Parts: sequence; structure tokens; C-alpha cells
Amino acid sequence: MTLTARDLMDRLVGFPTVSRDSNLDLIDFVEDYLSGFGVASTRVPNEDGTKAALYAHIGPEVDGGVVLSGHTDVVPVDGQAWDTDPFTVTERQGKLYGRGTCDMKGFDALALSAVPLALERGIKRPLQIALSYDEEVGCTGAPPMIDHMVSHGLPRADTVLVGEPSMMKVVTGHKGGIGYKMHFRGFEVHSSLAPQGVSAIMMAAKLINWANEVNAENAAKTPSDLAADFVPPYTTLHIGTISGGTAHNITAKDCHFGFDFRIVPGEDIGAWQARFMDKVAEIEAEMKAVRPEAGITAEQYFSVPGLRPEEDGKAEAMIRRLTGDNASNVVSYGTEAGQFQERGYSAVICGPGDIAQAHQPNEFITVDQFRQGEAFIGRLVDMLAE
Repeated sequence: MTLTARDLMDRLVGFPTVSRDSNLDLIDFVEDYLSGFGVASTRVPNEDGTKAALYAHIGPEVDGGVVLSGHTDVVPVDGQAWDTDPFTVTERQGKLYGRGTCDMKGFDALALSAVPLALERGIKRPLQIALSYDEEVGCTGAPPMIDHMVSHGLPRADTVLVGEPSMMKVVTGHKGGIGYKMHFRGFEVHSSLAPQGVSAIMMAAKLINWANEVNAENAAKTPSDLAADFVPPYTTLHIGTISGGTAHNITAKDCHFGFDFRIVPGEDIGAWQARFMDKVAEIEAEMKAVRPEAGITAEQYFSVPGLRPEEDGKAEAMIRRLTGDNASNVVSYGTEAGQFQERGYSAVICGPGDIAQAHQPNEFITVDQFRQGEAFIGRLVDMLAE
């Protein structure tokens, strides 16, 4: 049965695919929906089988098609004040409310709506659908899916369109990122004897202060040509959460926090990793000089390559032709576009909705933006049928 794009969004939002939970019910639905049109799909499960990515090929078995790429996971609603059921699409005053309507089940619905349209119009160049998991926790679900697409002989597409919310503007660059889960292990003594112990919190503060110093250092530099259009136009270091300590009069035994980098294109992620680990080693040596039991664990939990503007990129040329947008647009958040590009695909970002609504309570996409997305999908299928 053919569902409208809006029907599809209603169904997709109804699956509470928060990243900490399984997305398999949604994947089952998509697999069944595609099967109803005679379209076979391929699952790429995670290691424990609790989640899966899915991709499908529609049209002739030739190179030169288009991949419509989206993620199926959403961020939590815990602690947010919603005026409506976050997992039911609610239309009010020209806005469609619900978790994922903007980021990015709205685009996923549009991608799926293209399938019966492509079959009806007899496309001459293929359409491929690629839906990932765990984008919201570090873009960890897309790489195995992309590798599977490449290694299992899927015809190579000319264009990958990652439909993150960009107000239907063509985005050709984004920052890369790396993230670490930090654990400083101190040694407890009474705070009156602090020099005989190691405070995990106070030693962690040295690394956090280093982050502030590096941010100031980066901000003072003249931006490179590749970085100039970003806001801010330089690599940033950030600590968003921290916990630790037992009592005010005990040197802290433990300190946990997250440490993230947002790296502008043109800078080497590996070089930042090396610089970071050198600083960690320096602080750890200082801790161990007091108590050998003390130490630091830095667990890298994500690494996302940046998206670089491509010279004469096929993806950019095609999507600009479809949208009419010729402006230079870059974003500071990370996406799966850089992961496709890293594996040899030409990739851009373009999707309906405003990123400012992503992750917010009462997340929404406007009806107008969703309709613009529908019109775009129609033009895309027409182009593939030429």
C-alpha cells in the first residue's frame, strides 16, 4: 500500500527510537513497506543485533544514481516539557510537532515516499535509500552500512544526499569531531593532607583549563580558507558534563566527564588526537608521581570526519540544480556526509526543517518546509527519469 509522505512521517515518529533503545520495529516497518513494492532491502545489524541499518536499491543496476541518506534514531525526551505526545505527530498552526519531525524522520519519510514515485516513472538512474542508527551518539551506525554497500557490489552512486535539516539549503561542508569519555582516578586522603593524595577533580581541572587555553589560542588565529565560513571559524574543545568526588573534605577518588572536539576541515583529526593524548600523558605522569595508583583513562567513543567542499563535486552540482540554491553554506555540527565522502562518495547535505528545532522540547518542522521537501523529491525523481 502506498502511503503519503505525511503518513510515512506519522508512522516513523510513532516508533520511539531513542538512541539508547532498539530501532528494529522501525526497520521491520521499512523493510515490509519496501517489500510491498517488490524492493529488496539489506540489513546491517550492530554487534549484538539490537539495532540495524538498512539500505535498498531501486531502478536499473547501473552506477550513477543518488543515495538518500538519513538516520533513524532520535534524542531522548526525558526531562523536557512537551505540550504534545512527542511520539505522535501533531499539527498546529502550520507546524508538525513530534520527536524527529525535524531531525530527521521528516526526511526519512520523504526518502521512502520517493520509492513508489521512482517505480511509477521508470527511472533510468538508480535511487538508493540508506537509513542508519546511532547517529545521535557519534555517527557510529553509518560506517558499517557504507562499508557493506561498497563491499557487496551495490552500484556506485554519483550523489549522496544527507537530508539533515538545512532549510533546503545546499550545505557543502561541516566540521569533524572526536569525543572521549574521561575517567581520572585519584587517591583519597583527608583534605588537610591533600599533598599526600591525588584529587581526581583538581587534576581533571588541569585538562579542562588546557581546553580553555587551546580555544583561546585557536580563536586568536587567522582562519584558514576552508574554515572562514564556519561559526566559529576554528576548532573548538568542549566539556559538557562532569561528575566526581565523595565529600568536600576528601581528595576526589574519581572524576568523569566528556571531552569533545569540533574540528574544521583542513585540520588533521589524527594530529588533534595526538596533541590531546600528549597532554593527558603529561597530567597522568604528574598524578603518578604522587601516587602510582592514580591514572587517567581516555576512551574514544566517536570520530566523525568533516565534510569538505568538493571541487566540481557531482553531488553539489546536482542538488544545486534541483534547489536553485547557489550560496555557500557550511555548518558546525557533524553528520554522516563526511563518512560517505571519506569512502569515495560525492556528498552534500540538504533537507527540510531548521536545525534550531532539533533536540528541543516541542520539536517541529513547518508544513511549508515539509512541502518544499516533497516538491524537491518530485523534481529529483523526474531528473532520475530523464
